[in-house]
Amino acid sequence: MQQTFTPGQLNDRMGIELLSVTADEVRGRMPVEGNRQPYGLLHGGASGVLAETLGSVLAAVHALPERFPVGLELSCTHHRAATEGWVTGVARPLHVGRSTSTHEIVLTDEQGRRTCTAKLTCLHRDTRPQV
Repeated sequence: MQQTFTPGQLNDRMGIELLSVTADEVRGRMPVEGNRQPYGLLHGGASGVLAETLGSVLAAVHALPERFPVGLELSCTHHRAATEGWVTGVARPLHVGRSTSTHEIVLTDEQGRRTCTAKLTCLHRDTRPQV
């Protein structure tokens, strides 16, 4: 299943693709090319963007339409560098409550090696934030 985001937003600019979305997990991927730091490695911030995107989509699956999730805290541990190809992420819930949810997101390179482990906590608001 291929889903897309609103064009022109950060997810689109970074080439993030959603591969599957269920209440148990969200899978997505992002190209390394175009998301590298000056030394040729996947930028740690890009890994954070992918992790927060996947975790936020999973939070939305659980919170919407009654509540609106927003990121509260993101923590990333970078294990190894990716230099080419795609990085794939899998987000799974650790806790889903009425007012918060916490998700673990594991990113791997094309060889299946873990590149990053992230944890995202989202606040579930009663109303959508004003833009």
